[in-house]
Amino acid sequence: MPTILHLDMDAFYASVEQAAKPSLRGKPVIVGGIGPRGVVATASYEARRFGVHSAMAMAHARRLCPHAAYLVPRFAVYRDISETVMGLLRELSPLVEPLSLDEAFVDLEAGPHGSLLRTEDSEAVTETARAIAQDLRGDIKAATSLTGSVGLAGSKMLAKIASEEAKPDGLMVIAPGTERELLGPMPVRTLPGVGPATAEHLRRAGMTSVADVAAAGEAELVRLLGKAHGAGLHAMAVGHDDRPVVAEREAKSVSVEDTFEVDLADRGRVREEIDRLSERCVRRLREAGRSGRTVVIKVRRYDFSTLTRSDTLRAPTDDPAVVREIAQRLMEQVDTTGGVRLLGVGVSGLADFTQEDLFAQAAADAALEAAAPQAAAGAGEAGGSEQGTDGHGGEAGPGEPGPGQSEAVPVSRRWLPGQDVRHASLGPGWVQGSGLGRVTVRFEVPGAAPGRVRTFAADDPELEPAPPLPLVG
Repeated sequence: MPTILHLDMDAFYASVEQAAKPSLRGKPVIVGGIGPRGVVATASYEARRFGVHSAMAMAHARRLCPHAAYLVPRFAVYRDISETVMGLLRELSPLVEPLSLDEAFVDLEAGPHGSLLRTEDSEAVTETARAIAQDLRGDIKAATSLTGSVGLAGSKMLAKIASEEAKPDGLMVIAPGTERELLGPMPVRTLPGVGPATAEHLRRAGMTSVADVAAAGEAELVRLLGKAHGAGLHAMAVGHDDRPVVAEREAKSVSVEDTFEVDLADRGRVREEIDRLSERCVRRLREAGRSGRTVVIKVRRYDFSTLTRSDTLRAPTDDPAVVREIAQRLMEQVDTTGGVRLLGVGVSGLADFTQEDLFAQAAADAALEAAAPQAAAGAGEAGGSEQGTDGHGGEAGPGEPGPGQSEAVPVSRRWLPGQDVRHASLGPGWVQGSGLGRVTVRFEVPGAAPGRVRTFAADDPELEPAPPLPLVG
């Protein structure tokens, strides 16, 4: 029966920013690291039409969609909204399994509607579950002004597939008996546990769709992939997934790993894989709104011996460059002469990633940039002139440097695009861009009409960082 619900908020970070900033509604928004090695965390659906997607290098995203609004993440805001959404899910059932800030499974049968869902009448169960999901979507919209897509099915795997099919802002129910028909045409990567190496192994055996995997039979898959992996994969290919929804538990670490079909002997290839795994690990870390102090690598060598190496930082980080550097340094301590079967990168010692952490990291980056003198606009230009820009570019602010003025902008007054601010006389707003000693701010609040844009000197004493405003009054 379709009593497992999977909720996935639509383009979560970007949708939060569009809701908080009325001038960005319906326009491309890209959230992520804004530095030269930054990575896209989330792209709005308007930006995705230009080919931008999560985990893409920010430099590439700017080439594909130069007119988008490029904003730093505001993790404290995302976590607050996530807690509101998860609270609504817990009203439906005590069995809520969050996967990240914007995604969770719910076992509806364990909740107050359980008696209505424990019946042999599949049509009645389906309609009850559908009504619960519709009410949930309405409650989320009322509480946060955001949309989420919901999948309902008899298992976690199918519920997640259904929510993906329902995107954006939709609801899909997989009725009992239709599972194999739905799964059949889908690529093998749809199935949990099928990564690039397993997919390539299956392709060489002539299996590219879920239907091919189901038709191959369990015995053939066990022969190809081993007993545990082969049997589990066949069960999922025919629509069976008995993994229970596990009530929320605090994650102690975030990690990723890959097993290679052919042992890696080339040291350069090993370094490439460590870089790729580090990026994936940090992406998961950021999706969960966390940072961590300890970087861990896992290496399984040609002879199946497995070892780990770790290094602990003085403070938590979610900087991919930091994780990459430490992982590569740890990898140098490992003898890979005979070849490597498996590599993994993880981060432990987790902490909440706060807004203060974000700006501290940005300030450190700015300190490096400030080492080279940069021009600053004269203080006499700081009167807050009207601007007609739409704020979708990013870094550069208007104005030319005054004669003989080359003083660097103080790090403490570094303004980041998307940052919440308040002006003593103009009220709340957010930073559209900064540069050349100027900062451009759009003054608007959630739920209102798009506001006006003004430009100030970067060190204007009337302009200060501010806490975010709630999305719903």
